[in-house]
Amino acid sequence: MTEKKPQNLEIDNLDKEILSILMADATIPYTEIAKRLIISGGTVHVRMKKMQDMGIIEGSQLNVNAQKIGYDICAFLGIFLQKGSKYNEAVERLKEVKEIVELHYCTGAYSMFAKIICKDTNHLRRVLNDGIQAAPGIQRTETFISLEESIKRQIQIA
Repeated sequence: MTEKKPQNLEIDNLDKEILSILMADATIPYTEIAKRLIISGGTVHVRMKKMQDMGIIEGSQLNVNAQKIGYDICAFLGIFLQKGSKYNEAVERLKEVKEIVELHYCTGAYSMFAKIICKDTNHLRRVLNDGIQAAPGIQRTETFISLEESIKRQIQIA
């Protein structure tokens, strides 16, 4: 079975307006978006389907305040690999560490940079010792604990 590709591979201002509204509040019904933009609900649906097919929209998610459910530590980890060739092996192992919420392959001093969420410092220590630093190919890590998240937002669509 071949994958169906959308005919129009460009997004226009209407697509951007739809995205902006949904990025502000993903729970807004398509009918409400249609009213705001003075278009039909079907148009919103077709545009959303097109952007999903293009890979612009990769799903939706519920944003949970981790602190409100007992996860008080947000930390960032600079991860040093023994060798660059160990990257894929390390990533496969790190995928198993559920406390890692983001992992980036990066330039600069670190091979990888991770964001982790833990309940407390004891939990953080266990994740570092038993999960992350025990992963194959990881030479060492540097940990930075976040004291406050000052800005959290999606990219602004121009």
